[in-house]
Amino acid sequence: MTALQAFKKYLWIFVKYFSVIFFSFIALLPIVSCVITALKTKTEYENTNVMTPPSNWFNFENFVTAFRDGGMGRAFLNSSLIVICVVVGSVLIGSMIAYVLNRFKFPGNGLIRSLFLFATLLPGIAMQVATYQLMFQLKFIDTLYGYIILSMGTDVISIYVFIQFFENISVSLDESAYMDGASYFTIFYRILFPLLKPAIVTCAILKGVGIYNEYYNAMLYLTKPNLKTVSLALYTFTGPFGNQYNLICAGVIMTLLPALIIFIAFQNQIYSGLTAGAVKG
Repeated sequence: MTALQAFKKYLWIFVKYFSVIFFSFIALLPIVSCVITALKTKTEYENTNVMTPPSNWFNFENFVTAFRDGGMGRAFLNSSLIVICVVVGSVLIGSMIAYVLNRFKFPGNGLIRSLFLFATLLPGIAMQVATYQLMFQLKFIDTLYGYIILSMGTDVISIYVFIQFFENISVSLDESAYMDGASYFTIFYRILFPLLKPAIVTCAILKGVGIYNEYYNAMLYLTKPNLKTVSLALYTFTGPFGNQYNLICAGVIMTLLPALIIFIAFQNQIYSGLTAGAVKG
């Protein structure tokens, strides 16, 4: 190996590891800053910068205050109920619509697919006036079930994800089951639906994370204090006279913990689902 080749080799190694360390630092810096701020008292926060370490690393008073005054307990229950119902409903609705559009050829099939695609191109904010009027007429405002129905009805991406997976499942499975006397309902739930596990994991991750972090619709349609979600609870400590960022950061860390625990517990399924979704799609 010549000196020039050795130089290029070690330069590439340096650039590679430097890039990993640099971007890891950029990704972790906000989290570290948030943890430091969450452990500071109000006086420390007002008189130090965001990266100055707290005097007491075991000061959990902010977490207790944020949980109690921000109504985080109720917010966690509401968010958990909403996420579970929306994810289950979106998976069932999306997979059944995809099954019909992929397996049955009928007049208007292509039109329906095009309309779904067209719906994804429309900005949600542009349709918010009509959506709010519809929600008001149906008396869905300030109700968890109304918000859940609204959230389940705005998921077009999962339909296309399931369609892509159905296209990679042989139609001969349907035909052989139908010849044995199975109904379309049985074919879907007994044969095809279990084969959609990677797609289910992919859609559950995308939808679950989106609903858990959703703020705009929750603020618009869940105005009662006992209906607020986790994202709304974090705004309890903001106001025209100042923001209590030490309490907000404590609340942010508490909202991250459930997602982190779920990720650690199911990381194998999550990785396999995302990888399979990338290959199939």
